[in-house]
Amino acid sequence: QVQLVESGGGLVQPGGSLRLSCAASGFTFSNSRMSWGRQAPGKGLEWISDISTGGGATYYADSVKGRFTISRDNAKNRLYLQMNSLKSEDTAVYYCAKDRYGSGYVRGQGTQVTVSS
Repeated sequence: QVQLVESGGGLVQPGGSLRLSCAASGFTFSNSRMSWGRQAPGKGLEWISDISTGGGATYYADSVKGRFTISRDNAKNRLYLQMNSLKSEDTAVYYCAKDRYGSGYVRGQGTQVTVSS
């Protein structure tokens, strides 16, 4: 079955960096548009970044543009999110997802990112 497993979250100080990873299995990863979303305490899910199947096209929400970078390795079935210059408002559970615009939408269980001094 389709599985998406996020890792790499943790506690980081403001201004610090983290790299999230998402291991995908159970589907043809290279055929799927992938996304990262996040949900802060008491708030709804915010989609922050998308990447096309080949990695050549990306989207970033204004809230993370210039600080976060999405990438993928189709040979390893892995999705990544490099997060730099982290702020307290980036504290959230981060999710990876496949095909969020289509009928094949699946979301992982999430990884917690806490930005605090």
